[in-house]
Amino acid sequence: MRGPHNIWRLIRTGATFQRTGAMGAALDAMNAPARVRAAARLLGWPFAWLGYRGDPDLPPITRALTALGPAYIKFGQILSTRPDVVGVEMAGHLRMLQDRLPPFPDEIARAQIEQDLGAPVAALFSEFSPPVAAASIAQVHRARRADSGAEVAVKVLRPGILADFRRDLDAFHLAASLIEFLSPSSRRLRPLDVVGHFESVVLGELDLRLEAASASEFAENTRGDEEFAVPRPHWDLSSRRVLTSDWAEGIPMSDVAAIRAAGHDTSRIAARLLQLFLSHALRDGFFHADMHQGNLRVAANGDIVAFDFGIMGEIDEYTRRVYAEILYGFIQRDYHRVARVHFEAGYVPSDRNIAQFARALRAVGEPIFDADASRISMANLLAYLFEVTERFGMATRTELILLQRTMVVVEGVTRTLDPQINIWATARPVVETYIRSNIGPRALLRDGLRVLEALGRHGPLLPEIVDRQMDHLSRPQPLPVVVDRRPPLWLVAVALLSAGTALGALLS
Repeated sequence: MRGPHNIWRLIRTGATFQRTGAMGAALDAMNAPARVRAAARLLGWPFAWLGYRGDPDLPPITRALTALGPAYIKFGQILSTRPDVVGVEMAGHLRMLQDRLPPFPDEIARAQIEQDLGAPVAALFSEFSPPVAAASIAQVHRARRADSGAEVAVKVLRPGILADFRRDLDAFHLAASLIEFLSPSSRRLRPLDVVGHFESVVLGELDLRLEAASASEFAENTRGDEEFAVPRPHWDLSSRRVLTSDWAEGIPMSDVAAIRAAGHDTSRIAARLLQLFLSHALRDGFFHADMHQGNLRVAANGDIVAFDFGIMGEIDEYTRRVYAEILYGFIQRDYHRVARVHFEAGYVPSDRNIAQFARALRAVGEPIFDADASRISMANLLAYLFEVTERFGMATRTELILLQRTMVVVEGVTRTLDPQINIWATARPVVETYIRSNIGPRALLRDGLRVLEALGRHGPLLPEIVDRQMDHLSRPQPLPVVVDRRPPLWLVAVALLSAGTALGALLS
């Protein structure tokens, strides 16, 4: 329940950030205005002694989020997908956030499996190992099916994790409301929408049936992709709290020395990984949005194997075309084309000057392209691009931010495999293929046929739709109701009064 009782959680959070030294780093990363800084200090400094100490060997932000628990760890990971909110540098730090936690006992995992699947573990699996990996949301066991002998991975949710997350989500919503109230300029970044996006992602991850569905769809989309493999879910041994999928062996993508020792061409793997990601995003509109090294392996035959489908990105066909045109414009160094696409898509307000926007984009792109291949950085490009779009009033688009952030992550992985990789030269064939197939006469004809098909399906409904619309237009329309998303003043007053009272008690 969202209300004043969540203020204590915010105070505990602020105290932990203050005690671990993360407060200043977080405020600086987000360029927080004075009022937000003052409120954060008020909720943090007097109560620093109440904060969790955390692991002093970790960097401040990582230390604070790890100390606060699973919901905060996961929130940090999701924020790493939003460099427009926390800054490119902070997003990079958050991508390194590890959610390795102590495993929970085998007995609890077995009891949960038996409860969800309706049979003893011994009847389902002829072998069932202790946990081989444990994270903030779930842990994984290696097992063998009793019926077929197939080797599988069994993922089991942590007990009570859903209730824990819902409790912390309430506090996150209150914090976002306070930020929007104290800093009107922050509304461009839509803090409440960011928390809402986090909530939808996490609640999806807490239902392992949805992850199984994502894995199944991703495997189906990519079944024709060479040198790429996706472990398929076993639906008969999966439920909301249990996910069973193929076991896949491979060398972790982070172990470059071992990959080379096994005789694999790391430059080829790097190029293939980048092209696969772009192909999935542009061709399918459904891509793995968490492609860090921990979720990637190299199989014995050189195939890239992807794991963990809790965070997936999805973009509609129109947005894919827009994104392809933007990428292609940058690759061609045609900044007027990039600017025109932004305006036509409505990403930049129509009252802004398109020529000035094109020149600003040129200032973004030219330093990147004039650099040596090893110094071309998607992260730098995005950092500059966010500055430009903010100056021209471009609203945040979550689906594009997630796509761009994943590209930064993939770029980082590919550079560990091949430091000299030319990102743009590698991406160009995929983008050009998509452009030829989806923008031009053939695409126009295909779109026209789809429109006719849609009209054919809805033909019987058209008279009724016209009648309803005419009736609607003939009636006087009520005035629109404006919903104020800011927290009520009493809630802000209670928050500040609570902090002030505690401060007075401490100083008296």
